[in-house]
Order: sequence, then C-alpha cells, then structure tokens
Amino acid sequence: MTTLRLTAALAVGIIAWTASPALAQDKGKTAAATLSSESQAALQNLYAGVPLAKELGKTAAAILVFPSVTKAGLGVGGQYGEGTLLKGGAAVAYYKTTGASFGLQAGGQNYGYAMFFMNAGAVAGLDAAKGFEVGVGPSVVLVDEGMGKSTTTQTLKSDVYAFIFSQKGLMAGLGIQGNKITKITPK
Repeated sequence: MTTLRLTAALAVGIIAWTASPALAQDKGKTAAATLSSESQAALQNLYAGVPLAKELGKTAAAILVFPSVTKAGLGVGGQYGEGTLLKGGAAVAYYKTTGASFGLQAGGQNYGYAMFFMNAGAVAGLDAAKGFEVGVGPSVVLVDEGMGKSTTTQTLKSDVYAFIFSQKGLMAGLGIQGNKITKITPK
C-alpha cells in the first residue's frame, strides 16, 4: 500500500512539473537569449562528435535543438525540456518538449537532442495547431551512435533525423511513451 501511495505521489508531482509554464515564456528575452546560446553550443558539441550530424546540418531546412531534457519516473513518468529552432545558424523560434509515460520504469536522466528537419514540409509540421507529436506526421529517424558513424548523407531520404546526446543518469524500464513539441513565445 505504501508503494502505491508513493507511486501516486510521484505521478502527481511529475504531471505538475511537466505542466508548469515554460521557463523561456516566464523570463522573457534574457531567458530566450540564454536558451539560444545553450542550443547553439549543444549543436556544436554534437557536430564535433558526430560527423553525420554536421553533414546533415549543411542541408537541413531547420534544426531544433533541446540542449537539456529531464526525464524521471517510477511507474508513471514525465519529461520536459526547452529548445531553439535554428535556421541558417540563427534562432527563429522556441519550443518545449513534454512527454508522459506509463509502464515498468524507474529512474531519472538528463539528455539533449537535436532534430534535423530536411524539408519545408517537415518544418511546417512543427506549428500544427496542437503541436508536433513525435511518431505522427513526418517520418522521424532516430540516429544511434552506430548509424551515425556508418551512414552517409547519400543514403538518407527521411523528413526528420533525431540525434540524442549528453545522456546522464539511469532510466530503466519498458513502457508506453508519448512526446509532444509545442511552440513557446518569450514574453
């Protein structure tokens, strides 16, 4: 019974945390400038470690970079992070990523990810009325470390490529997960 109460309390806390207002929205232009700088630095670190990401960056219509996403769960989990949409190396918009999961899981981790939108249609999907849901709409290919080292830009034909980087912490489990990306506007 104690485990059930602990799980319920954790679930309520995670849901409240992921539903809280976005930091870039609350703190205005200073936070937006910081987020933009962190996103650009994270992208440069990704380029330094994964040559394929750097090659994709040269032809991508836009790149959405989330420098830090926090994920935690115990039975029920959530994730939250903020990022910058870069076009031609310049910040043009800001987004948040939120997600919930349910299943056999425990732990917490922090990571970053970058999504390379390879055409204008894929970029347009970001501003859909209710947000961009990963797994719905344009095909998203998650590029793992092995694929990143053995693939060339000549063989890639999908709309969106995602790279996960800077993973810290431990999150173990098996569950059902959803991820949504929504535009935010600094005040």
